[in-house]
Amino acid sequence: MKKVLSIILGGGAGTRLYPLTKLRAKPAVPLAGKYRLIDIPVSNCINSGLQKIYVLTQFNSASLNRHITRTYNFSGFTDGFTEVLAAQQTPENPNWFQGTADAVRKYLWLFQEWDVDEYLILSGDHLYRMDYSKFIQHHRETGADITLSVIPIDEKRASSFGLMKIDDSGQIIDFSEKPKGDELKRMKVDTTTLGLDSQQAQKMPYIASMGIYVFKKEVLAKLLQDNPEQTDFGKEIIPSAAKDHSIQAYLFNDYWEDIGTIEAFYNANLALTVQPQPPFSFYDKDAPIYTRARYLPPTKLLHCEVSESIIGEGCILKECTIGNSVIGIRTRIERGCSVENSLIMGSDFYESHAERSSGGRYDNQIPLGIGENSKIRRAIVDKNARIGKNVLIMNKDRVQEAEREEEGFYIRGGIVVILKNAVIPDDTVI
Repeated sequence: MKKVLSIILGGGAGTRLYPLTKLRAKPAVPLAGKYRLIDIPVSNCINSGLQKIYVLTQFNSASLNRHITRTYNFSGFTDGFTEVLAAQQTPENPNWFQGTADAVRKYLWLFQEWDVDEYLILSGDHLYRMDYSKFIQHHRETGADITLSVIPIDEKRASSFGLMKIDDSGQIIDFSEKPKGDELKRMKVDTTTLGLDSQQAQKMPYIASMGIYVFKKEVLAKLLQDNPEQTDFGKEIIPSAAKDHSIQAYLFNDYWEDIGTIEAFYNANLALTVQPQPPFSFYDKDAPIYTRARYLPPTKLLHCEVSESIIGEGCILKECTIGNSVIGIRTRIERGCSVENSLIMGSDFYESHAERSSGGRYDNQIPLGIGENSKIRRAIVDKNARIGKNVLIMNKDRVQEAEREEEGFYIRGGIVVILKNAVIPDDTVI
């Protein structure tokens, strides 16, 4: 795996995840109470023996850069690294990244300096655990120019994805972007070719791209240089390469979730609390998910009632009720509170007893955390939020979409999202 360079695409402005991406890049969005989205592909790389990792980003990259710098420091005795490459303007290229392929094209000069055989292209907003070494081995054994990792899907979800057709050898021969009707039926394939048994193949007769690719080094360089007008891998570069190159499919038949929207992100986080077996587990000793070591104290619970929830480190919870929720690091929840079906991201710092007693770190402000007798249902509370006493965040009118930035919240798909650093006054009802 020393001859592979990993390139993680940090995504664009993250509009589908807004307002969580208002102050941070999409890969830096907090996940599962203590991680960041970027920790998933980086950890998969490390667990697969891949240690040369670049992360491409162009929006709000300060917190992402800080997280990667503090988290992933490889030994000086290896050539391993994890490095952020932000979009930059040059005399030759005065524009920002125009798409996934264009982002790689802009830094191709740097990638070509490495003595590698393949480039592994990854997305920064998916939740899954994968051994990339098996994927790369399959690419080498088939002699393919490009290999795509694909998932089998049923007819109900198929029209939401870019689909592919394969021949008997697993080679991709056709592409269709989010097909419907007769076009959808035309994209049916025999997924037993990729390793599914006949029963599974009947349930899932379509294959969709995961946005994970392996390219031969010289093939990627030629495709990017010969097609300067093509800016996206999935929609342009790979489909147009099919007629002249060998493109193979590699089946990944395990949990994979695109968490690029508020609703998908919310559901994926709360699914971690499901018993007895969540669809994705962070409790895998052989393939752990790494993140920044913060050296926080244990969480303190004082007369609380907690069910089916995840509680991060360094929290102080007093006489409250928590159900089916994810509570992030350094969260403070005062007595009489109720939190259900919610994701609380926590805080970046603590406030001293004196600061809290005087109304918060800043003059006349509410202390960090959730104040007494507040009730939160079906919500995402971003970091460093200050929620006052007797606040109700329940979307009682069942509003589906709302933008109330001046009041400190948005509603996306019926989910209330409290902004980072928001101040919600006492007795507010949302």
